[in-house]
Amino acid sequence: MADQKEPIIFLDDISVTFRTRTGSILHPNLVHAVQGVTIKLMPGETIGIVGESGCGKSTTANVMCGLQSPTSGHVYFQGTDVTKRTADLRKKIGRVVSVVFQDPATALNPRMVVRDQLQDPLLVHKVGASADQERRINELVELVGLPKSALRALPGQLSGGQRQRVAIARAMSLNPSAIIADEPTSALDVSVRAQILNLLTDLKSELGLSMIFISHDIQTVRYISDRIIVMNHGQIMEQGPAQQVFNDPQDEYTKTLLGAAPSLLHPKIGR
Repeated sequence: MADQKEPIIFLDDISVTFRTRTGSILHPNLVHAVQGVTIKLMPGETIGIVGESGCGKSTTANVMCGLQSPTSGHVYFQGTDVTKRTADLRKKIGRVVSVVFQDPATALNPRMVVRDQLQDPLLVHKVGASADQERRINELVELVGLPKSALRALPGQLSGGQRQRVAIARAMSLNPSAIIADEPTSALDVSVRAQILNLLTDLKSELGLSMIFISHDIQTVRYISDRIIVMNHGQIMEQGPAQQVFNDPQDEYTKTLLGAAPSLLHPKIGR
């Protein structure tokens, strides 16, 4: 078991640079998507990463979950350097960290019923016998507040909120230590958004989950996060406890974000 004082995820001074199609072969134009970002996600903590489109927050999330390799810097999972990932390391990481993507309509296989979507990670990682997997599938739908009848449905037969609950259940299937949620509510109606945020908050408190929650909406991030990181132009502009960043922002960009974001979700919304 990992040391509880050890970060689940540690990005150590990572940068990501992309070459654009413009410029010449010898002198290509470069985009510095992420520059010198250091983040430690501790057990049981939720970090909210907020910023406008193109600020580098999703690229940072992709580095965390292994979809993007950093140009420089190091990535550690529970103390192990996983910057250069082998197939074996990727599989181990898949047990530690799961991802909930922005649009459940594209994240789920439209031709697979919900039961099969939830069983798939268990089969890939060879977790449990058939009866154990069946029990886990039933636990998962109950955990995210879906009726058992949803197991027989295709994603297209469910509402947007129900599909996102399926995506969250699938992310929870292997009992991960952390979840990376990349704009998980932006494709949903405001009323459904509140339900999904409440679900994530409940899962966090009940299961002691760690979470990286990414959004362009600082009000939503404030609702769910212990700590907030504000990004702009690939850099961290400000970070600190959620209430401190919200009530006493130090950076001008943070102040601009707060001023430009009327609350679509009151932080004391009822359950």
